Amino acid sequence: MTFSTLLRWLLPLMLALGCTGCGTVAAHLLARAPNRYPDWFDAEAPVTLAFSPKLLTNFTAHVVAVGPPAAQLSYRVVEPADYGLKITSTNWLDHGRKEFQFDFRATVPGRSNVWTTAPRGTVVLLHGYGLAQFSMMPWALRLGEAGWRCVLVDLRGHGRSTGKQIYFGKYETRDLSQLLDALARDGQLQTPVAAMGESYGAALALRWQAVDPRIQAVVAVAPYASLSNAVLNIRRDYAAWMPAWIIRSGLIQLPKVLDQPASELDTTTALRRQPVRALLVAGAEDQIAPVSEVERLQALMLPGSRLLVVPEATHESLTYYFSDLLGPVLSWLERAN
Repeated sequence: MTFSTLLRWLLPLMLALGCTGCGTVAAHLLARAPNRYPDWFDAEAPVTLAFSPKLLTNFTAHVVAVGPPAAQLSYRVVEPADYGLKITSTNWLDHGRKEFQFDFRATVPGRSNVWTTAPRGTVVLLHGYGLAQFSMMPWALRLGEAGWRCVLVDLRGHGRSTGKQIYFGKYETRDLSQLLDALARDGQLQTPVAAMGESYGAALALRWQAVDPRIQAVVAVAPYASLSNAVLNIRRDYAAWMPAWIIRSGLIQLPKVLDQPASELDTTTALRRQPVRALLVAGAEDQIAPVSEVERLQALMLPGSRLLVVPEATHESLTYYFSDLLGPVLSWLERAN
């Protein structure tokens, strides 16, 4: 379930409640684990990823206990190999809105390559809000071809991971550090360690690097600077019929629901407290985390950070602009060695 789907829940519920305690109800819905909403209510996505389910299920699913609050994270390890990944894409306009389809073909299990027995390092791939491991699977295969052991993970409250609600970073970074601990115990944590995330996952990657010294490199694709700005931008872009005051009232109450100061929900706060060095990626046509928002993050980064702006890319499609991203991403990961 995406944020836009969540907004479709809000208005009927508010009307049914007569708007009594609207802000508190909206806040609880914002914090509710996305995988606890029924699939049939999902909104149609502007980006379609087309690949065989075998590309994911051929890799063994694992579970690690994390917390508190207690949860179990589902993850898969993709080893370096020659997967013969082929990518094609197309886009079109539908009622003035850009739609995209990305097709991925690969061979799994992959054939051994020069990196299979000695990976260059480990990259943890973090998906966006309401998504799951599948959304970063193409990057796992492509980085695997380049020699990196990749870890696909369902974040707390997403995919097949458990957890009744999400915390926008308060506990998720600790979850991820506990995942690294488990990988190390199992002999699967090849250093150096990097993280690559999209949107919500990108914001978490930046937060994680700030608190875990094992993370040597981060690629943040379409990270948000301010959570409230991102949510309101989603309302404007996907659900303009939803009264903005309902969303604002929920955002006002959200810190109380999550038991943390409002400022802690913003990526800028984490970076002011502990600046990091990262490759930031923004889409020139991103209406959710626009270039100006990503530039706010860049201004707080350590020297040596880089901002890459991809022409024509929207928030939802940016992650899959491999022709624009692959070279810079591989070069950035090289710096971790």
